[in-house]
Amino acid sequence: MEKIRKATVEDIPMIRSMAEVVFMQTYATINPPEQMEFMMDWMYSEESLRRQMTTDGNVFLVVDGKAYASFRHEGMTEDGRDLFHLEKLYIMPEKQKTGLGKRMFDAVVEEIKKTAEGPVRIELNVNRHNPAVTFYEHIGMHKDRQGDFDIGHGYYMNDYIMAIDL
Repeated sequence: MEKIRKATVEDIPMIRSMAEVVFMQTYATINPPEQMEFMMDWMYSEESLRRQMTTDGNVFLVVDGKAYASFRHEGMTEDGRDLFHLEKLYIMPEKQKTGLGKRMFDAVVEEIKKTAEGPVRIELNVNRHNPAVTFYEHIGMHKDRQGDFDIGHGYYMNDYIMAIDL
């Protein structure tokens, strides 16, 4: 079984390499090529990943060459839950539908539980046309709301915000 571990800045090249495959494949039929280039630079440039890891408080988990995930603490919900945002959860195409996605999500939940002091809410944004919506529903998340988010340069992310309360 693949080992899930916390990533460090030394893993940035590997995460970028995986993103060039799985992120691009995931959104190739959803976003135009110029938006994909913008989003890759915005989310996966070396500077962006380094900032996410060292300044923004994102925790990255990886399975070397097979999967990556990241999340960060957002604060508290109105009802007193620790709010975490699942930023990324990507599985390389050849490892999809093998249970690795669920294992990665479970590993994120375990890491979150180590720092949370009480009830937890995990939210994520997922494109409304992304087939992963059904995966997230399968693992217990629900569509909480939706929005069209301006990410700059005239591009929008048309997302569901999915949530699970633990």
